[in-house]
Amino acid sequence: MKKKLAIIHTTPVTIEPLKELAAKMIGDCEIINLVDDSILPQLSKNGGNIQEIAHRWESYAKVAEQLGADCILNACSSIGELVSSIQPKVSTPIVRIDEAMAEFAIDSAAKIGVAATLETTLEPTLALLKQKALEKNKQVEFEPILVASAYQKLIANDKDGHDLDLSIALRALAKKVDLVVLAQASMARVVSTFDKEEQSHFVTSPELGMDAVKRTLQKY
Repeated sequence: MKKKLAIIHTTPVTIEPLKELAAKMIGDCEIINLVDDSILPQLSKNGGNIQEIAHRWESYAKVAEQLGADCILNACSSIGELVSSIQPKVSTPIVRIDEAMAEFAIDSAAKIGVAATLETTLEPTLALLKQKALEKNKQVEFEPILVASAYQKLIANDKDGHDLDLSIALRALAKKVDLVVLAQASMARVVSTFDKEEQSHFVTSPELGMDAVKRTLQKY
């Protein structure tokens, strides 16, 4: 029987890329997209307090469960911390898109750059990386950067401006560290325009996250 994957998004930007990635990595799989684009603006106003939207996200996870999803993918790093508290309330396994990326980064490097265009994503990604370093008992140095100008240009529909600001900041950061973690799945598109050697200095969540989904679907 065809497997069913529910993806919970906080922006429509991630819908098509993750759908294409699922088709490429998992194959014949039914995708259910649940989107709430009011979450990130709310977190931006409340200083990143994810508890304000916890009940709402839990309701989406329960809808996914009712729709018969075999796995739920949380596509947003800003609210990844909710997964541990919501997982016990639903029987469907939930995968954080950024967890496999964090584990890979900690295993691979001692000096890690962390880049985001949103502060509400930068802080949770840093917290996740620090948690993984602690679990693995590894000393890691972090160099976080916030490219806020890129996000401002993106919401003003200046996609080229967003890409330019981000590519300049990412290239500068890559020169200072062993590996750069991209805190937002949507940033992977910019790195895909770099040459292969440059790309090797960056790690993004979509492919590693989808690989975790694939393993979860094979298990259940």
